[in-house]
Amino acid sequence: MPLLPIPLQKPSALLILVATLSLGTICACKRRADGDPAEEQARSSIALTSASFANGSRIPQKYTCDGAGLSPDIQLPTAPSGTKSFLLVMDDPDASGFVHWLLYNIPADTHDIPEGPSSRGVLPTGSAEGENSLGRTGYFGPCPPPPGTHHYVFRLYALDTTVNLPAGQRKKDLAAAAKGHILAEGTLTGLYSRGGG
Repeated sequence: MPLLPIPLQKPSALLILVATLSLGTICACKRRADGDPAEEQARSSIALTSASFANGSRIPQKYTCDGAGLSPDIQLPTAPSGTKSFLLVMDDPDASGFVHWLLYNIPADTHDIPEGPSSRGVLPTGSAEGENSLGRTGYFGPCPPPPGTHHYVFRLYALDTTVNLPAGQRKKDLAAAAKGHILAEGTLTGLYSRGGG
C-alpha cells in the first residue's frame, strides 16, 4: 500500500508569537546581563574613553589572557554635578554577562586610571575591586573561546553616593547598592577573538 504524503502544518499564530517574544527576550539579555546597576533607572550620558583602544576596535593582546593580562587605561569624564564616586563594570554580553572587572568607590575627581593598576595593585585612592566571574578579586582580561569575536563592554556609572561595602563584592551586590543613586552612565566597547575569528 503506497504511503500517503502527510500535509505540512502551517505554524500557528500562537507559536509564531511565542517564538518572537522568546527571541526578543534573548536579544535583550545579550544587551544587558542580569544585575546591571542602571537597570530601570533614568540616567544621562557621559563619555568613557581609553588610551589603550578606541571604542568598537580590537583590544590589544597585552590586556587579554593571551598577553600580560594588564587592565587597560580608562579615561573618566568630568564628574556630573552631585557625583560622589564612580563605579566601573566590565563584562562580556556574548558570554552571558561574564564579569571581567568591577571597580568601585572611584573618587569623583579621578580623570585617568592608568594601564595595569589592577595587575599591580595600584588603584585610585579609596577605590576597591569586586569579584569577577572566576571568583577572584580584580581584573581578568578577555579570553573568549575561538573562533568567534566577543564584545567587552566597560560601563562607567556616576553615583551620588559611595558604596558602603568592603572589597570583593559581586556585581549583583554592587547593583543593589547603586540602585537609585546613578546620575549618569557611559560605555566603551572593545572586541577580541582568538584563533582567527
